[in-house]
Amino acid sequence: MVLNEGRLTFRNINALAPMVRVGTLPMRLLALDYGADVVYCEELIDIKMAQCRRVVNDVLDTVDFVAPDDRVMFRTCRKEKERVVFQMVGCSMFEADGGEDGRVGRLTIISAAFQLEETVALAQRIEKVGVAAIAVHGRFKDERPQHPVHCDYIQAVARAVSVPVIANGGSLDLVKAYEDIEEFRCATGAASVMLARAAMWNASVFRSQGLLPLERVMQEYLKYAIRYDNHAFNTKYCLCQMLRDKVESPLGKQVQAAQTNAEISEALGLQEFYRQTEEQLQTRRDALQSSSLPSSPVVDGGVITMAVKFERREYPPQITPKMVLLEWSRKQRMEQPLYETVQRPQDRAFQSTVTLDEKKYRSSLWEKSKKFAEQAAAIVCLRFLGVPEGRVGDKDSDLVCKRKREGKANGRMQILDSPVTLCCSNFLHLLKPAAAAYAVSGSIYIVFSY
Repeated sequence: MVLNEGRLTFRNINALAPMVRVGTLPMRLLALDYGADVVYCEELIDIKMAQCRRVVNDVLDTVDFVAPDDRVMFRTCRKEKERVVFQMVGCSMFEADGGEDGRVGRLTIISAAFQLEETVALAQRIEKVGVAAIAVHGRFKDERPQHPVHCDYIQAVARAVSVPVIANGGSLDLVKAYEDIEEFRCATGAASVMLARAAMWNASVFRSQGLLPLERVMQEYLKYAIRYDNHAFNTKYCLCQMLRDKVESPLGKQVQAAQTNAEISEALGLQEFYRQTEEQLQTRRDALQSSSLPSSPVVDGGVITMAVKFERREYPPQITPKMVLLEWSRKQRMEQPLYETVQRPQDRAFQSTVTLDEKKYRSSLWEKSKKFAEQAAAIVCLRFLGVPEGRVGDKDSDLVCKRKREGKANGRMQILDSPVTLCCSNFLHLLKPAAAAYAVSGSIYIVFSY
């Protein structure tokens, strides 16, 4: 049992140990899936956490602690409730949520001192403070992972205190599979065991049925990383730690070269899972934004805003709101529209503001790409000005009429609305994805969307 009378217990448990950069939400959930009883988050700096604000993320169904620079410092979800230890570095005690009654269990982690008597004396002093458990990493402070763990020190502490002692440090030489966990516990006389590197290399070490193939574990980890929008750099770091000496293999090199979760998904054959998950999250995001924001124009800090999104299927292939707005501004003898775009760190969504005739326009909804954000800003401007934006079924704008006249000039007009390569003489012209090409009477006309 992890809970005892509504309070987290540390006796007879297998725990995921705290690890910098590794103990984020995807790894914690994966360890729980494979059989871990308690999971620790990565070490978090107390002064940074004190500056965070608590945000309920309805899109991901998580609770986020967000720093002033909008970085998510800690993310948690219902699945790990009452089984996660939220740990801060900078104070001597670490707190674990013990239940809805507000009672808190306290845990401290120590490393072995140079003398056995000093280590035991320190543990006894800590026990008197009222901690719920003591975790002992069986190495001296100047030793490194390659040094053997001192089981005798852990055993001495376990005998000297009455609170549960959690044995730590056995990943390299003692614990390589699930059955080794109990042997490590017995060798130290501890009440429980926590694992760091053994779990980082293959989280299925907690699985009583035995280890799973590494690539399968990596795929399951990546699914959680995608589902909970884990930062790509953190995802890549954890996967590279799992690969260990295989990091220079073809798979390892592909993972290292990836810059986004989409590219990492391609490396591990999860492209379709990534696409479906992103669509689900975007649908949820759109529904939440649409229900909470007004569709009529409002002025926000001197910027005219509306809750609109750019839907490409609503426009002809050769027409975009940005093209319509540019054409209209030229006809009115105005300076061309200027776009400023920002990206939101927590979900990497985009929002753009367009300036025209010294007035600013912006959609209050965030978009999945910079191009879509600019198109949404252009839509707000056009709708506020009452200018037809060129949608299918809308009243034709001047730009749409111009395109129709070009089409009537030659019945054989061909619209190329995807990237193409045109061969002329001995050179190639590669059109950008944002360009539309028209072939009329053997001539090539190129219209770029600004």
